[in-house]
Amino acid sequence: MTRQPTTYLGITEAEYVSGYKIRLTFNDGTMRVTDFAPFLQKAQNPMFTKYRRVKQFKSCRIEHGNLMWGDFEMIFPIEDLHRGEI
Repeated sequence: MTRQPTTYLGITEAEYVSGYKIRLTFNDGTMRVTDFAPFLQKAQNPMFTKYRRVKQFKSCRIEHGNLMWGDFEMIFPIEDLHRGEI
């Protein structure tokens, strides 16, 4: 039996746009600008609210195809980011 390679959805590029918006490029070619402002405005947990400071917010990085802040302090499901829902 031949096994088909599994392709996982992942983020290949994250570019800060402005405010709390980041342009995300996915490994399937999809590109989407995601606005994290609504999430951050509703957040109550200090682990998330510290990212209201733009300097902190801009510190995001891609690790293993995931967009994350800190030591996995703030991370979102890839499928949700791909759909533009956070």
